[in-house]
Amino acid sequence: IGNLSNLISLFLQGNKLSGFIPSEIGLLRSLKDLDLSNNNLIGSIPTSIGNLSNLVTLFVHSNKLNGSIPQDIHLLSSLSVLALSNNNLSGIIPHSLGKLGSLTALYLRNNSLSGSIPYSIGNLSKLDTLDLHSNQLFGSIPREVGFLRSLFALDSSNNKLTGSIPTSIGNLVNLTTLHISKNQLSGSIPQEVGWLKSLDKLDLSDNKITGSIPASIGNLGNLTVLYLSDNKINGSIPPEMRHLTRLRSLELSENHLTGQLPHEICLGGVLENFTAEGNHLTGSIPKSLRNCTSLFRVRLERNQLAGNITEDFGIYPNLLFIDLSYNKLYGELSHKWGQCNSLTSLKISNNNISGMIPHQLGEATKLEQLDLSSNHLVGEIPKELGMLKSLFNLVIDNNKLSGNIPLEFGNLSDLVHLNLASNHLSGPIPQQVRNFRKLLSLNLSNNKFGESIPAEIGNVITLESLDLCQNMLTGEIPQQLGELQSLETLNLSHNNLSGTIPPTFDDLRGLTSINISYNQLEGPLPNLKAFRDAPFEALRNNKGLCGNITGLEACNTGKKKGNKFFLLIILLILSIPLLSFISYGIYFLRRMVRSRKINSREVATHQDLFAIWGHDGEMLYEHIIEGTEDFNSKNCIGTGGYGTVYKAELPTGRVVAVKKLHSTQDGEMADLKAFKSEIHALAEIRHRNIVKLYGFCSCSENSFLVYEFMEKGSLRNILSNKDEAIEFDWVLRLNVVKGMAEALSYMHHDCSPPLIHRDISSNNVLLDSEYVAHVSDFGTARLLKSDSSNWTSFAGTFGYIAPELAYGPKVDNKTDVYSFGVVTLETIFGKHPGELISSLFSSASSSSSSPSTVYHLLLNEEIDQRLSPPMNQVAEEVVVAVKLALACLHANPQSRPTMRQVCQALSTPWPPLSKPFSMITLGELLGHGGETT
Repeated sequence: IGNLSNLISLFLQGNKLSGFIPSEIGLLRSLKDLDLSNNNLIGSIPTSIGNLSNLVTLFVHSNKLNGSIPQDIHLLSSLSVLALSNNNLSGIIPHSLGKLGSLTALYLRNNSLSGSIPYSIGNLSKLDTLDLHSNQLFGSIPREVGFLRSLFALDSSNNKLTGSIPTSIGNLVNLTTLHISKNQLSGSIPQEVGWLKSLDKLDLSDNKITGSIPASIGNLGNLTVLYLSDNKINGSIPPEMRHLTRLRSLELSENHLTGQLPHEICLGGVLENFTAEGNHLTGSIPKSLRNCTSLFRVRLERNQLAGNITEDFGIYPNLLFIDLSYNKLYGELSHKWGQCNSLTSLKISNNNISGMIPHQLGEATKLEQLDLSSNHLVGEIPKELGMLKSLFNLVIDNNKLSGNIPLEFGNLSDLVHLNLASNHLSGPIPQQVRNFRKLLSLNLSNNKFGESIPAEIGNVITLESLDLCQNMLTGEIPQQLGELQSLETLNLSHNNLSGTIPPTFDDLRGLTSINISYNQLEGPLPNLKAFRDAPFEALRNNKGLCGNITGLEACNTGKKKGNKFFLLIILLILSIPLLSFISYGIYFLRRMVRSRKINSREVATHQDLFAIWGHDGEMLYEHIIEGTEDFNSKNCIGTGGYGTVYKAELPTGRVVAVKKLHSTQDGEMADLKAFKSEIHALAEIRHRNIVKLYGFCSCSENSFLVYEFMEKGSLRNILSNKDEAIEFDWVLRLNVVKGMAEALSYMHHDCSPPLIHRDISSNNVLLDSEYVAHVSDFGTARLLKSDSSNWTSFAGTFGYIAPELAYGPKVDNKTDVYSFGVVTLETIFGKHPGELISSLFSSASSSSSSPSTVYHLLLNEEIDQRLSPPMNQVAEEVVVAVKLALACLHANPQSRPTMRQVCQALSTPWPPLSKPFSMITLGELLGHGGETT
């Protein structure tokens, strides 16, 4: 390349180039534009780059470059744009950068640069963009930054900067964006910030800033975003903030603010996001906020706000989320909440609210979370709440509610948490609890429920916590509770339960905490660790429990029992001849019938394989063979990489999916490693969005795994079928994306050690009858070790594999993130986005170059055309999902978000779109063309 001495422009961006930047590049002395961005280049930037004295633009961002920024970079005297972002650069920012007098844009974000910001940066008088986001810079912000009078955007957030904000920052009169959040800045906000009248976005959050909010901030009439949360700011909110009539997002949470909310806080009528939780605010909620119909997110919890809740809030057509918990609000709940048609979360717990729950709440059909706990509510629970079919969190404990649980609650099939504890509820626990197929916790404690525990609770196989204590329950503990193999905590204390603890409890292997005290129970304790380790207080005051627990009698002791035992022995001895005769006949009969089966089902000698069948024994080998008609092809529902999947109906009526493993010609299992990986992965994890493994069998004739059956099949099959795809609407698709994200976040961040799937694809995402996503096929899954020895064999499905795996198959959760991005786009676009991904990322270019035509493609034309375009909030969520998916496809794995960050972004309310959905382009969502939300 060094021979191209007359070359003026060299554009090689997005070509998957690897290796080093050759030092011979310094021979191209005529070069004006060099773009090597979005590749896989490694090593350091060659010092010979300083020879390119005619260079105007240098783009080497989004690679894997390391080392330091060359000192000789100051020799590039004509340089206008320097983009080094999204690499692994370390060392300091060279002081010599201050000699680049022609520089207009400096991009250094997402590296590992340390040291301080050099004061020489103040010499860059033409600089309009300075991006230092996400490095390890320390020291103070130099006052010389105030000399950058041409600056439009300054971002030094997510570093380790200390000291105070320099007053010289007031000189940056052209500044529109100032982001210095997530540092360790102290001192107060300088009054001079009020001179920045062009400012559109100001983010000082997550620092250690003290003092009060300066009144001069009211001069920022163009401000649309103001973030001051997570600091130590005190004093009151200045009334001058009423002048911020363009303000759309205001976050003041987690400070030490006192006094009242400004009376004209929403004077402009455009405020959408307002958070001030975790302060010491007093007084009532001002009228301007009560009338602010533009609101979509409000958080005022954990303050000392007072006032009549009936008057404080009205009808808000855009409101998604509101939390007023832990205040001193009183009065009754207004029926107008039911007319907030977009509302998904309503939380007003721990106040002094009285009266009844308005039945009109049932009209807010998009409600997902309702928390009215710890108030003074009375009357019955309105049956209309059963209309809230999207509800997954219902918490109304610690009130004075009475009457029965409405039978209409059986419609709430999406419930995950239900807490009705500490009320005056009575009557039987309704059998409709069997419909809570996703419930993780059920708390009905401290009420007046009578009759027996309904056996139908055993159908809620997802249940992890069950608390029925301090009621008036009678009868025996139903054996169906042994079905709850996800159960971790169980409290049945202070009731009038009798009989013995069912033997089915022996299968509750996940149980960690138990309390059955103050009942009439008798007999032996189950042989479970939860019972063996239980304190005596959790078992006391029963009729006759026995076991090897301090405070209890040992089982099978006492004279009367000894006499009965002696009599039993005599009867057994006398019965031996008869029993022997019967056994002898049965033996020969069964031997004739089963001899072939026994020979063909010798357990394989593979190590670490074990069965995990449920206690009811319904998953016996014979039942699987019968249910699949000996693996008849007519029962086949799919074929995977190492097995064929069949549908089987068991004698109990339960339908399961059976994956029969492929075998070699000599009958051996074709992929023992994958078989073991799937068992080890699924036997230990529990999540509503991960397919449940019921059991497995490893035999010489047939080896298979048994899973819960997914009625809708794979995501790929639904998208490829026109009729099914039309039924698969935008809301369902977005929920599938959220479900996948929740599953991967759980695997990556909540499992110890973390679990990496390595083969996320639309074929391995299964949907149940409600279109809830379940990640499946863990045959290639690997545990992520704490050291660096995570190299393994190549795995994955073509079209979903992260590009870095082409250079070395090292296990990393960012490969799952990439695959998630592909599947998300496939879900939204209705087809695999392969060509589009290649076009977008191979044509990546900076703002100084002409973007590829692919950036101008309209999102509205790329989404699945079989559906009508999304509207309103759904359209906003589609935009967010696509934007996140594109971020997950970043060529640099370290620049991809984590799955936890993806989950948080998907669950966080976003502001309305700044332009119509039909006008949004892919380039905007990829970061080429401005923000859309």
